[in-house]
Amino acid sequence: MSYQRTQTFNSRRQQNWSRNQNTVAFVSTIKLGPVAHTVLVALMITVLGLIYLTQATRATSYDYATQTIDSQIAELNTQKSDLEIENARLTALETVKNSSVASTMTSPASVDYVQQ
Repeated sequence: MSYQRTQTFNSRRQQNWSRNQNTVAFVSTIKLGPVAHTVLVALMITVLGLIYLTQATRATSYDYATQTIDSQIAELNTQKSDLEIENARLTALETVKNSSVASTMTSPASVDYVQQ
């Protein structure tokens, strides 16, 4: 029983290979010329460029969302400081003395102080 060599497989038995190594190599029947290689390289560069662009635009969209949130935080901080000023104005002593609640209060009949 003898083996015949084919175009797709070449035997490596004549090359003194030791154990646990492949003794058969696959040989492709399709041969690509320089134009096909150039086209394949151009396609690979195009695909890598598109991947890069999608990643770059994704980062830009995150930057836009971050900028929007930062502007909202600044606006809310401004509103907070305005409300603090309004609270201080409303709780001022003059406002309390002139309020309707303070005008209906009566003076005490007698005032006693603690002696030390």
